[in-house]
Amino acid sequence: MAAEMGEGRYYPELNERMAQFELTLLDWAEAHKGSKKYVAFADKCWPAFPSQFGFEPCYVNSRLASRGIPVSCEVDIYGALSEYIGMCVSGDTVTLLDINNSVPQYIYDEDIKGRYDYKLTDTFMGFHCGNTPECKLCDRRAVKYQLIQHRLLEPQGSEPDFTRGTLEGDIAASPITFYRLQCDSEGVLRSYIAQGEILDVPTRSFGGIGIFAIPEMGRFYRHVLIQKRYPHHGAVAFDHVGKLLFEVFKFLGVEDIAYNQPKGLPYPTENPFA
Repeated sequence: MAAEMGEGRYYPELNERMAQFELTLLDWAEAHKGSKKYVAFADKCWPAFPSQFGFEPCYVNSRLASRGIPVSCEVDIYGALSEYIGMCVSGDTVTLLDINNSVPQYIYDEDIKGRYDYKLTDTFMGFHCGNTPECKLCDRRAVKYQLIQHRLLEPQGSEPDFTRGTLEGDIAASPITFYRLQCDSEGVLRSYIAQGEILDVPTRSFGGIGIFAIPEMGRFYRHVLIQKRYPHHGAVAFDHVGKLLFEVFKFLGVEDIAYNQPKGLPYPTENPFA
């Protein structure tokens, strides 16, 4: 861990504790996978984990994902499954991010408008506390602390203690496929796939975070992600693998495979007169 992060980019007193957790997960997986070849975790994290174990699991989660063991946050089982599928089709590590943060107008005006061919509504912040593998982050990444939990769970004005352990930094520019396989309340599988990119634009924020751009994302967000009640987590593959994912989902019998429809192709519930 020290070698991976580099001097001054981690908490030395936490390394032994985090390493013990990582080795315990690896040992448990090996002892319980039975005849299976592959392993994925859907872990409980905040707010229960740090107060019981004394640190955040995010950095360890990122290290497992970087070696081909998907780890989803917040016991997101279909998130872990989505990550696993993405690893298979891309041959690379993946991540799981929140999708409910918009890009501020001033960042769009300063760093995106005129430089990239995207509208403000095509962009969004892909964010999580710090589970994205370090190989996908910019070189200023570091092990830090969960700012939101520090405010909620630790004494006001105190130094971060058990909320330390996140892997933070801007996610590096890359082509991406944003996707998810999900089971609805009736037991029916459905999915979405959208290709785009991570922009080479500073986020000015915290956590493992990047500025994503997907054509017609605003309409896709409204008529697919919100209307069909998808969870806030989306899986991210660091390549354009939509064609392969579409075939995988068809093979699994998924009939509803949504995608970011171009401007001239309205969604079934989209008002054609708007």
